[in-house]
Amino acid sequence: MEENCLFCKIVRGELPAEILHQDEAVTAFRDINPAAPVHVLVIPNRHTASLAEMGEADAADLGRIVAVLNQVAQTEGVAETGYRVLVNTGADAHQEVRHTHFHLLGGRALGPMLAG
Repeated sequence: MEENCLFCKIVRGELPAEILHQDEAVTAFRDINPAAPVHVLVIPNRHTASLAEMGEADAADLGRIVAVLNQVAQTEGVAETGYRVLVNTGADAHQEVRHTHFHLLGGRALGPMLAG
């Protein structure tokens, strides 16, 4: 973990967050600035700055992230109606925190992601 990383501090319990799930590999918590009625961040506990740094060695963690995304969607009541999973990678994608994180968004119709 990185000493000054915001999300590493959440994983370590040094910063408050509404934790919905935490195990040895993954932590899920509510976004403090939600873009939808359901907006949960799911992160690997081990620090990587972005998805671009992850690869085959991270397959188990990535699989666990997908399982937790699905579990959280179910418990948050959006599994049936639909939800979006978004990963911003790098500056051009507006990645604000340099720790890999997956946004789970739902609870309303989200509209199309890309136009024409």
